[in-house]
Amino acid sequence: MSFIWFLIVGLVAGWLAGLLVKGGGFGLIGNLVVGVVGAFLGGFLFRVFGASGGGGLLGSIIVATIGAVVLLFLVRLIKR
Repeated sequence: MSFIWFLIVGLVAGWLAGLLVKGGGFGLIGNLVVGVVGAFLGGFLFRVFGASGGGGLLGSIIVATIGAVVLLFLVRLIKR
């Protein structure tokens, strides 16, 4: 069941990141991939900087969204 929650958090984070970063999202599957990879990136960045996103579902979505936004910025920089 936790894997399904992880996918749901990734999907929400990818969708939110697509809204926050100009250019929109990448569709359902693309947003899911960006959100899941962003969740790993966000978790890594938060650990490196010693920050905490809080606990629970909302904290997970915040960390994953921040990671997804960073990932989208990096992807857009590379595409240029």
